[in-house]
Amino acid sequence: APVRDSSFIEKMKKTGRNIVVFYGSQTGTAEEFANRLSKDAHRYGLRGMAADPEEYDLSDLSRLSEIDKSLAVFCMATYGEGDPTDNAQDFYDWLQEADADLSGLRFAVFGLGNKTYEHFNAMGKYVDKRLEELGAQRIFELGLGDDDGNLEEDFITWREQFWPAVCEHFGVEATGEESSIRQYELVVHTDVNMNKVYTGEMGRLKSYENQKPPFDAKNPFLAQVTENRKLNEGGERHLMHLELDISNSKIRYESGDHVAVYPANDSSLVNQIGEILGTDLDTVMSLNNLDEESNKKHPFPCPTSYRTALTYYLDITNPPRTNVLYELAQYATDSGEQERLRKMASSAAEGKALYLSWVVEARRNILAILQDMPSLRPPIDHLCELLPRLQARYYSIASSSKVHPNSIHICAVTVEYETKTGRLNKGVATNWLKNKVPEQNGSSSLVPMYVRKSQFRLPFKPSTPVIMIGPGTGIAPFIGFIQERAWLKQQGKEVGETVLYYGCRREREDYLYREELARFQKEGVLTQLNVAFSRDQAEKVYVQHLLKKNKENVWKLVNEGMAHIYVCGDARNMARDVQNTFYEIVSEFGNMSQPQAVDYVKKLMTKGRYSLDVWS
Repeated sequence: APVRDSSFIEKMKKTGRNIVVFYGSQTGTAEEFANRLSKDAHRYGLRGMAADPEEYDLSDLSRLSEIDKSLAVFCMATYGEGDPTDNAQDFYDWLQEADADLSGLRFAVFGLGNKTYEHFNAMGKYVDKRLEELGAQRIFELGLGDDDGNLEEDFITWREQFWPAVCEHFGVEATGEESSIRQYELVVHTDVNMNKVYTGEMGRLKSYENQKPPFDAKNPFLAQVTENRKLNEGGERHLMHLELDISNSKIRYESGDHVAVYPANDSSLVNQIGEILGTDLDTVMSLNNLDEESNKKHPFPCPTSYRTALTYYLDITNPPRTNVLYELAQYATDSGEQERLRKMASSAAEGKALYLSWVVEARRNILAILQDMPSLRPPIDHLCELLPRLQARYYSIASSSKVHPNSIHICAVTVEYETKTGRLNKGVATNWLKNKVPEQNGSSSLVPMYVRKSQFRLPFKPSTPVIMIGPGTGIAPFIGFIQERAWLKQQGKEVGETVLYYGCRREREDYLYREELARFQKEGVLTQLNVAFSRDQAEKVYVQHLLKKNKENVWKLVNEGMAHIYVCGDARNMARDVQNTFYEIVSEFGNMSQPQAVDYVKKLMTKGRYSLDVWS
């Protein structure tokens, strides 16, 4: 467990802070928003600090009123199916059990969510409601950010109304000082022992050279790629199956878990950034926090080279958020470009619209912005301070540990698309994985990885029927499920019906795992294989159409067989359409009204009989 270095109250008193911004963050965005809010405080003569709830005891919230003009802000992301992020799990558990009196506490919550998911912003809503129930005073309304729309704009809109509310509450006003102050100072190391320099490790220096379990997000295992094959026979996409060797790692996994991999950015993008900024990328440097009391000494592992930072530690492919544009604006020598950058970072409607079209919808990454604004040439160290961290990517594991205890399989599709500016954008992780070829002439392909447990589990009793719905790469966990049921059958267990609904574009092109599925069907493990080919005929056929076609059988399995239902793949359309189809089937055969049918399906979810593993 992380070292709880003391109470956040003591820390705030010691360093003269009165605003604490806690973040529940899985991919770094909530942490970034929390940092921005804590930096903002300075403009109002207040002092803020961002804090990871995992590092402190949150029962101290009841003591926050000991500090004058104190306020707790919570930037809470929702992960998975309405769950807290990993770092906010303890805080969530505490909130549920706590009977604390928080009557002196003033708070505000900004939630980060995505409307394509069933439990939109569940964590933000829960924290906001629960703090009030415990007696705390909400000083500004709950903000609900939607990452399916424009999360950055939602945040800016909330924040521009949040600060005036804070001012009114505390009777303070803006000092007029803008917060374009550096958070880190650059130290260039000319004479440095290269053994003390980070080369891409996530936590401990040299952890990739001498690996020590247990392996997790801060200490990933370097797995060898033992297989990497293209799965599809045609079409313009590249679908692939990879196998990672986890022998001697002590890593255990279950079917349905996720594997996280830490990718690297494309070296040509890194080189182009170095060229355009006229920098020697092999310069070894450190960025040291100017706030000595901060828990975060560096924005990424230091000392390291700019090349390593831009390759392994920083996100250079996502469109930058507005605070990055705002801070960089000062370096544009052309007044028109400087004004545009400031405008896009402003809260004015026109500025927001410009940011949306020029950055978000055009998918301009930092390199594209530098290319399209010739007078913008920031110092590379300030750019490295501002860019967000490169995040691990999660994939549903496509194997069963009963059959493959020493290997983890991944099924993925490479992401590649042309932007409105005519540039070719490539997905970081999938294109990096595509190039990971198994050992050739002695050089092995290594992937830093760890396993994240999930709730996506086969039924406890092998005799329980399962209905699996997973078009495209959504088939991944079901390959693991079917392997496991085949193994259970070999052990002499009575295995229930195993039904798969799979879909792809064309039978001759992208029918993934066709041979394996045929073999499982022949062996009698896979009792039903229903495949929808969306583009092989005039009208589109999807998995939900096949469910409707077999509605009597589906209802019988669910109602009499007590089957478990699993849905994996696209959240935006597929998961929603499938769920609506279940409402229809339940309503028709269970003789229920629409609201009753919805309630029936929701009850299946709470009982763990309808599980989702979806992404958007």
